[in-house]
Amino acid sequence: MKVPSQPTEPDAGDDGPEDRLRRFVTIWSRTVFPATATSMTRQEFERHLLPPARELCAALHARPFDTAPAHRVGQALVAAHCTDPDALARSLGVVDAYLVLYCAPAQPDALPAEELRSRCSRLQHAMAAGYAQALRERTLAEQESIAHSALAAQSAAEKALHATESRFRAVFDGAAIGIGIADLEGTILEVNETLTRMFGGLEHAVLRHNIAEWSHPEDGPHVWRLYDELVRGERDHYRVEKPYYRADGTVLWTNLTVSLLRDAAGVPQYQLALMEDTTERRLLNLRLRYEATHDALTGLPNRTLFFERLEKALGPGEASRFGLCYLDLDGFKVINDSLGHSTGDRLLVEVADRLQSCVAAPGEMIARLGGDEFVALTTGPGTERQVAELADRMLTALAAPISVDGRDLTVRGSVGIVEGPAGERTPAEVLRSADITMYRAKSAGGNRFEYADDEADARAITRHGLTTALPAALERGEFFIEYQPLVHLGDGSVHGAEALVRWCHPQHGVLGPDRFIPLAENTGLIVPLGRWVLQESVRQARFWQDEAPGGGKATRPLRINVNLSPTQLHHPGLVAETVDVLERSGLEPGALCLEVTESALIGADDDLLKPLRQLAEMGVDIALDDFGTGYSNLANLRRLPVSVLKLDRSFTQGMQQHPVDPVDIKIVEGIVQLAHSLELAVTVEGVETSAQAEQLRQLGCDTAQGWYYARPGAPDRIRSLVLADAI
Repeated sequence: MKVPSQPTEPDAGDDGPEDRLRRFVTIWSRTVFPATATSMTRQEFERHLLPPARELCAALHARPFDTAPAHRVGQALVAAHCTDPDALARSLGVVDAYLVLYCAPAQPDALPAEELRSRCSRLQHAMAAGYAQALRERTLAEQESIAHSALAAQSAAEKALHATESRFRAVFDGAAIGIGIADLEGTILEVNETLTRMFGGLEHAVLRHNIAEWSHPEDGPHVWRLYDELVRGERDHYRVEKPYYRADGTVLWTNLTVSLLRDAAGVPQYQLALMEDTTERRLLNLRLRYEATHDALTGLPNRTLFFERLEKALGPGEASRFGLCYLDLDGFKVINDSLGHSTGDRLLVEVADRLQSCVAAPGEMIARLGGDEFVALTTGPGTERQVAELADRMLTALAAPISVDGRDLTVRGSVGIVEGPAGERTPAEVLRSADITMYRAKSAGGNRFEYADDEADARAITRHGLTTALPAALERGEFFIEYQPLVHLGDGSVHGAEALVRWCHPQHGVLGPDRFIPLAENTGLIVPLGRWVLQESVRQARFWQDEAPGGGKATRPLRINVNLSPTQLHHPGLVAETVDVLERSGLEPGALCLEVTESALIGADDDLLKPLRQLAEMGVDIALDDFGTGYSNLANLRRLPVSVLKLDRSFTQGMQQHPVDPVDIKIVEGIVQLAHSLELAVTVEGVETSAQAEQLRQLGCDTAQGWYYARPGAPDRIRSLVLADAI
């Protein structure tokens, strides 16, 4: 039977409740009237359906909810001669499609749509029960009438009885859902063909059997409690999802609705069961659930399922403690990039199989979070010991090479362990701590596991926060520059200044470069940040020059030293940007010194040195910073385009003591002589005492910087020092 998918009248929300109700009745009458045996016209039949429709509408919103009106509506359909096999099905279809649509009020206290749909479904079942009961009672009444009728009317009565029985049988046998009738003892008396097919097509496997035989291990206790209440007459119906065993041992899943049939006096007589086969739907849902919670490549539980299990493990009353191992493969990206993703996928499948074999104990599971990241969980009272054993088993499982496409590939893993009592942290917090700890194990060389540490986690979280805040900080102007003077050891005059960038963080205060320069290097932000530092420093140097005695025409302009990071050295626009900054400011190239760390130039090829040579040829000084810490070959100094050596403070710290270690003096003296023989100036860092400064002057060092002269400060401090020298 086909019910229109949408009403042909205007939208149900345009008029009042009475108009919507009448539209519902119009649709009902038009759908059912062709299947009736009534003598009424369609308009009369429509008016006849109006009271039952009011009852259904009222029952839909009644508080408390009661299905008795729907039961009466089903009986009224039989009374109106709607006994054609299709009449009930059409009526149920109309109620299912349009009752909630046309009878749902728009008041603030209206029931939720889900509750209305549930009620509508229960009303349909009550209508079906009332309809079936009325048909049976009508048949019985007709049989009794025939027995007491005169012999002259016997033939006509038999014909009427036959017609009624035929109509009932047509509805019963032709229904698309399984229908069964049982007595109050549970013995099955009648079943339709649909129900027989649902149980394997064998009628003897169903008929005359007792309902109690069809218990199933997955039956909840409420199922049989509801059944007992129904046969005692304490409830009129119930609806559950229930599985049954078929004769061949397979399982039939159903949506089961059981209604109680009473006689005219209200005494319980029979049970009416309506069964909808949901086996295929359930299997599909299980399959979709599996696909949604398992990794398609390895078959392991995925992030979704693992989080569900972790959330349960961390919840109250589940386990006293938990242990989590977060594993990331070492060097997997190299395999992917060199051998291809197909090889990488096959490698991951083998890794997953090996890791799966490590979690055989109760309360343990392994999952793939994505990429080459796996996570294992163990729960119970002994996780302090178990989690370490689990991590060791995981690393041992990866020790043997894995053969893929004829190649033996060696993979290792880094594991971060989080262990502790349940109920103290959320799943997200636990996984974040494990992730941070895993990277700590990877930084320590890999192929090992580390335990989570709250202080290390806090530092890592702070680093992450600084990393994400760096781009916006540059845009908001949160960086500023302090300048530390470079003093000429010969006459004590200010020779120049080194530009040192600082970050005025809104939460953490002023941060030194050691806190954020490595982060800027890793993210690539060091290039725009370094460009800004260069622009500001050169602009400030030009300002100092203009303010100097003589109006910027001094014989020795103040030099500005700016640090270059390794990433900036590889940036293709280094030379062009430096030239542009100098030209815009008007500062002579000789007043700029770019400092490059010794470690950045160890093993540098000609391509890397080319931009530095171009800058040196323009007149820009290049200083080799932190000299002595990179263990570079001293002979390489001849090929580097540097003009200044900045001696690391580790060589001069011993000179703060008295007496000075003669070995320290010899080392510094040798470096100074070597530098001067190569026509390189020598700058010393970390000068903190007058004795140290004097010793370095005697050894021939050219310039120095340190707290003995001045701490890094605002640019005005440099200007005042320069003016003091000029007096």
